[in-house]
Amino acid sequence: MIKDMTTTQKTFSLHPDVGVGAVTLTVANLENQIRFYQEALGLKLHSRDGNKATLGSDNNALLHMIEEPNLKKYQRVTGLYHFAVLFPNRKELAIAIARLFAIKYRNSPTDHIMTKTTYLDDPEGNGIELYAESPEDGTWTLKDGKYETRRKDGSWSDGREPLDVNALFSLLKEDEDLSVSVPPETKMGHVHLHVRDVDEAVNFYHNVIGFDVMGNVREFQMAFVSAGGYHHHLGLNTWQGRGAPPPPADAVGLRYFTVEFPNQQALDEAIANIDKAGVSYNKTEQGILLYDPSQNGVVLKLR
Repeated sequence: MIKDMTTTQKTFSLHPDVGVGAVTLTVANLENQIRFYQEALGLKLHSRDGNKATLGSDNNALLHMIEEPNLKKYQRVTGLYHFAVLFPNRKELAIAIARLFAIKYRNSPTDHIMTKTTYLDDPEGNGIELYAESPEDGTWTLKDGKYETRRKDGSWSDGREPLDVNALFSLLKEDEDLSVSVPPETKMGHVHLHVRDVDEAVNFYHNVIGFDVMGNVREFQMAFVSAGGYHHHLGLNTWQGRGAPPPPADAVGLRYFTVEFPNQQALDEAIANIDKAGVSYNKTEQGILLYDPSQNGVVLKLR
């Protein structure tokens, strides 16, 4: 578990069952993106209507996409670093990674000790993480702003080791069907954002939204926040440059991500805290829409 003893004045914390939900992307080619997410990631097409589509697992919408004309990818701006799809176990992750290997799609399998993961970009440059929890292998710790990983035997790790893919693939049958859709339990695990200033972003997500600070690692220019003690529901970094501007209006990428609440009371309490902070928001069909100081969109809604 990640834990950091950062001193704050916050008195409100989100309900422990709060989590992140679907991510909404602005895309340049909806048809190509749908094909990629179905064939490469195994997502199911929930709906398509004109320039909009929704994909996910049987139980959860994971991705909404809205096509707009004449878009381009920008660098050195705030926005999405990656969204992270959480699989229920290592075998399901093994199927997902084996599928990428089978179609020769570039990805980077990584062992974070407490999670097993791979990283990739979709055809329009949106970052994706696929992962499964593996706390039985060790833990992450954050103390005095220092990030440290320990294996279950107590030995040190940098937490970014190459994943033993052969060991992972040993969970699969020789004739494993790699064309299957993701299992129903697959959900959004966390979202990692590029921001213009980490401390500013932590203040917003901690004091305005109500997430708990799990760690602010200044040497890596990143911080983690979450609800209910999870290692992180949001990652925040300045890897696109401190003071990076928001993307222009014609950029592909993040439109907004969702924070999901288990009941109306929990959502109302969060809205009251936002009102107390004096931060403006809009009521939309999707939920309560507001923007962090880096202009990343956030929607608060019932699960």
